[in-house]
Amino acid sequence: MTPTTLVFVYGSALFAMSLLGSSLPRRFQMTHTRTQMVLSLVSGLMLGVALLHLIPHSYAVVERIDSVMIWTLAGLVFMLLLLRWFHFHQHDFGGAAADCDLASGDSHNHAHAHDHAHPPDQNLGAAGLFAGLCVHTVVDGLALGAVLVSASADVGLAGAGVFLAILLHKPLDALSIETVMAATGSTPAARKLAGWVFALLCPLVLWLFYFGAAPYLALDLWLPATLAFSAGAFICIALGDLLPEVQFHRHDRVRLTLLFLLGIGLAMTLGWFEPAH
Repeated sequence: MTPTTLVFVYGSALFAMSLLGSSLPRRFQMTHTRTQMVLSLVSGLMLGVALLHLIPHSYAVVERIDSVMIWTLAGLVFMLLLLRWFHFHQHDFGGAAADCDLASGDSHNHAHAHDHAHPPDQNLGAAGLFAGLCVHTVVDGLALGAVLVSASADVGLAGAGVFLAILLHKPLDALSIETVMAATGSTPAARKLAGWVFALLCPLVLWLFYFGAAPYLALDLWLPATLAFSAGAFICIALGDLLPEVQFHRHDRVRLTLLFLLGIGLAMTLGWFEPAH
């Protein structure tokens, strides 16, 4: 498929997965253990995509490793500051998840209670979470757009690794917004509006970047910078946000470690479907 076709395919899939995440509480019980398993897989995938896809893509364009790593560091620091300001990743979806795990025989100790997650409280916390995730999804859209802009006309599944890393993470982000807004007493209409805005944002940024901004940018300057910056953001999310959520689960360390390695292996495998850097 051509990059232009992929823009519509990827954008539509991201929109649908975000809406699915908002509806998960009504359709599927996202237990504590299931969440940790998804986080382990996604963290490995995002780390692999950053190091095996985005950084090599950036270097192939600019051929200056110092510039690539400066922008990578800038993306990492930006995402770290964003996480500290907004505490926007909320991957423990309340006591119901833990209770469900315990009732189903997963009777391990949850005494740590994920205090490190700093759950946001009341309406200000919900607004901060929504704002942080919106900035995060803008970075996702720019990353995917930059990969597709750098692809040639007939390249198969260009950007497949970046797309899959974002796709698997989107339902959890949308679920975070739905859960926290419900806990702070937001109306169903407000939660639905927030879910639709969040679902539309990443595809909209992707489409605007690819069809609108990219033709007018100095690609030799901004394209490698965008790719490297996105790689730093992915590394920060994988190592500074997702993995700390699962590091306390010693009872599941083998399963979670295998899923983390599976995510890295998946990122490597997806490289076969993309053009050479």
